[in-house]
Amino acid sequence: MMPLPFTRDLVLVGGGHTHALVLRHFGMKPIPGVRITVINPGPTAPYTGMLPGHIAGHYDRDALEIDLYRLARFANARLLTDRAVSADIAARRIGLASGRVVDYDIASFDIGVTSALPDLPGFSEHGIPAKPLGPLAAKWRAFLDAGGAEDVAVIGGGVAGVELALAMAFRLRQVRPAARVRIIERGKALCALPAGTARRLRARLHAENVELREQAEVSAVTEATLELGAQSLPSAFTVSAAGARPHEWLGSTGLALEDGYMAVDRYLTASDPSVFAAGDCAHLTFAPRPKAGVYAVRAAPVLAQNLTAALSGGPRRAFRPQRDYLKLISLGRKEALGERSGLVVSGAWVWRWKDTIDRKFMNRLTRLQPMRQPPLPARVARGVRDELGAKPMLCGGCGAKVGEAALTEALADLPPPPPGLTRTRGDDAALLRVGDETQVLTTDHLATFTADPWLMARIAALHAMGDIWAMGATPQTALAQITLPRMSAALQSRTLKEIMDSAAEAFAEAGAAIAGGHTTQGPDLTIGFSLTGQAPARPIGLDGARPGDALLLTRAIGSGVLLAADMALKARGNDLAALFETLCRAQGDAATALATAHAMTDVTGFGLAGHLQGILQASGVSAEIELGCVPFHQGAAALAGRGIRSSLWPSNRAAVDVELPDRPEADLLFDPQTAGGLLAAVDSAQADGLVAELRKSGHAAARIGRIIDGPPTLTVI
Repeated sequence: MMPLPFTRDLVLVGGGHTHALVLRHFGMKPIPGVRITVINPGPTAPYTGMLPGHIAGHYDRDALEIDLYRLARFANARLLTDRAVSADIAARRIGLASGRVVDYDIASFDIGVTSALPDLPGFSEHGIPAKPLGPLAAKWRAFLDAGGAEDVAVIGGGVAGVELALAMAFRLRQVRPAARVRIIERGKALCALPAGTARRLRARLHAENVELREQAEVSAVTEATLELGAQSLPSAFTVSAAGARPHEWLGSTGLALEDGYMAVDRYLTASDPSVFAAGDCAHLTFAPRPKAGVYAVRAAPVLAQNLTAALSGGPRRAFRPQRDYLKLISLGRKEALGERSGLVVSGAWVWRWKDTIDRKFMNRLTRLQPMRQPPLPARVARGVRDELGAKPMLCGGCGAKVGEAALTEALADLPPPPPGLTRTRGDDAALLRVGDETQVLTTDHLATFTADPWLMARIAALHAMGDIWAMGATPQTALAQITLPRMSAALQSRTLKEIMDSAAEAFAEAGAAIAGGHTTQGPDLTIGFSLTGQAPARPIGLDGARPGDALLLTRAIGSGVLLAADMALKARGNDLAALFETLCRAQGDAATALATAHAMTDVTGFGLAGHLQGILQASGVSAEIELGCVPFHQGAAALAGRGIRSSLWPSNRAAVDVELPDRPEADLLFDPQTAGGLLAAVDSAQADGLVAELRKSGHAAARIGRIIDGPPTLTVI
């Protein structure tokens, strides 16, 4: 069956519990023709139910993180790690903090609330809001690691504040017994709970030596104190769990609001029929309910069905929230309190009950399996099964390239170049002599590895410029070659604008410009560029390495294994976010720093070992690499240890005859790199200074080995 064209854009703003479950739903029941975008400030979203347990030390960070990258891959969606700051409902556009604009046909909001206190002097500098939860968890970990016996304070005496205070008190008793925890409440604490439940929680606070101050107004927060008018309380870690409120920018959308929250009907539709909302940012006009995670979870199947109806037709479903719900409140240690309809229970068994519910919820979002490939026909040509091997799907990026052996054979019989054109085997680009100037010519393109055209375009542009930079040249002009998957004219326009805006920005930063190009439609998105560059008087090639030179690498390796793991739903979202941040970093300044290199190349499809072998063969020297000095992308070594490899890895490994240490990360020497680092042979006396300069500029540069006298062979120690 031929792929169906994309005709509708669904944008999920926020990665809350409802949207996480909606993504899982669309991964299991996709809507052909719908392109899904998720916008969230980070690659993960903490699960609120397990946060107190994490603060208390019962769960590690990974246990409560909903991996949005993995969910997005499962749903064939793109994740934009950015923050929505505006919405133009008439134009159907979402504005992001980065300046990007995302168009939609249908949008859904699940952005939660904020507990920041912008009007409290000193809070933005020294306080920490309880929401969003990610920064709180990270800063709490840093506070514990710093040591000392400082006191902590929680502003807000509601259930959230009490849970946090009890969790902090339990953890601090283990690492800082002298530290104290205080709760500051401007009114009466726990006033929203039944009297019996509130009494039990107050008794627990007293038993855990948590001081509760009521009718107390905080006037300011400093680095080491909490100011209550004329009184000053010590606090080196101040958290606000008070005053949860909607995001202010919703007020500028023109949508109907209720106390700042998006008003929705029983179908979770906002005042504009193209907009939906769920979770804490939504107000249920037909059945007002308190802000609680149980309603967000229960709304997910309703929202999924109604989004499906809006995008493809079919019946809608009304949301019928329950009147009451079971409240499970953590008590610091592995005990919990449960309350519903006035009945209160507590103890270790309630904790175990809560833990089971929480883990079951997280398992629904983490135990994802990639879609099975359809079975091969009963009759296929000889060799098909062997060719597919254990990895039937090609990787994206440089992992989809043709192997070096096939490429070398294809180029071997080309006719000699005309006068003025220099085409040296293995060099990153050709040299064209025009009058008194030398131009560098190169072309490169990437198969899709992310559903985000903007990200693909930036990385593809920087990847293509790597060939120019590796020869010490300056990029000048680019021609684009873009293949779009089949889609409607409206989506073609949106997609091409994202690609061209992103690529033009990347080239402009390097002093280059796009002169034109060519587009077509095909099975998948591919983006490539043909470039010209202005070469220096002595372009840097592969043939200048000398015995005694040091080998420098400007960027970590392991992108191929991370992208392969992403396809198999085995990569961590935090690792992918770190990878993409690195790949979006230009290396023109690194090339300038390495202008005196004797030989240089950029490490791409053939891997570090393959590209180094090109230098050795062209220069007629040998090399030694210290594996322990080679930098690896975050998470790459662990994935290599699990036997995960890119589809190009076997070809790369076969092309280099080298004996390796018995360490799994040695496999990464053959890992195909996308927008990889520059590999340079430099004067040994300059090496350490160059590494320091590169690191100061933000590059993860390292001295990884040396050039030695001998035949062109590689040794790894």
